[in-house]
Amino acid sequence: MWTHISLTQRDRIATITLNRPEKLNALSYAMIDELLAALDRIETDPSVGAVILTGAGRAFSAGGDIPEFAQSVRRGTDAALQEFVARGQRLTARIEAFAKPIIVAVNGLAYGGGCEITEAAPLSIAAASALFAKPEIKLGMPPTFGGTQRLPRLAGRKRAMELLLTGEPFTADRALELGLVNDVVPDETLMAAAEGLARRILRHSPLAIATVMTAVTRGLNQPIAEGLLVEAMQFARMVPSEDLPEGLMAWQDRRPADWRGR
Repeated sequence: MWTHISLTQRDRIATITLNRPEKLNALSYAMIDELLAALDRIETDPSVGAVILTGAGRAFSAGGDIPEFAQSVRRGTDAALQEFVARGQRLTARIEAFAKPIIVAVNGLAYGGGCEITEAAPLSIAAASALFAKPEIKLGMPPTFGGTQRLPRLAGRKRAMELLLTGEPFTADRALELGLVNDVVPDETLMAAAEGLARRILRHSPLAIATVMTAVTRGLNQPIAEGLLVEAMQFARMVPSEDLPEGLMAWQDRRPADWRGR
């Protein structure tokens, strides 16, 4: 079914692998479309509780497929906006607002669009050898998959501006310092670390996980008063559910909560 990605599942964790290693997993239009289709499939699959997104070979993703993008540019502004910009922004917005936790396991180069996917994901872990960059300025353009908006929100305006305006690469440790990743681990333990984080999350109520993610994503860029309303609305989803009474009773009984079937 998949040509440019692979999709596997173990227990409740689905792993999507960008699979164009000979092109450093450059984000071709077909790859982006397949990735969106895979996310659609996973989101409605009750057997999947979390997603790990990684890359094959020595790169997570070196960014957009430049030859393909250049053809769109030659066709004019409308074509470039529709084929490249809108498609890339649709992908990062989908990842950012996905209903289940997505953990990006950055196994190598994360340049351009690969870095923007990492910025959009709610969680990410980097291999120690991973290398990041915002090189779009070297092509004579700004980032277009959300990088001018998400990176300043993660790293702060001045630190993000330096990366965006110089295009210089930065290490996994620098990405950790900037808040772009949650952790940096030895290369050989990257997938185990990502799976471990997923399993620590999946110990909890699926509905509670979804409400936390929705509250944070929707409230983050709103004034605090409106964000608090979002938070209250997400709590209200829990009250009539089976999960909140089970969690409260388990706490009172000093036992682990039973989320089976929820």
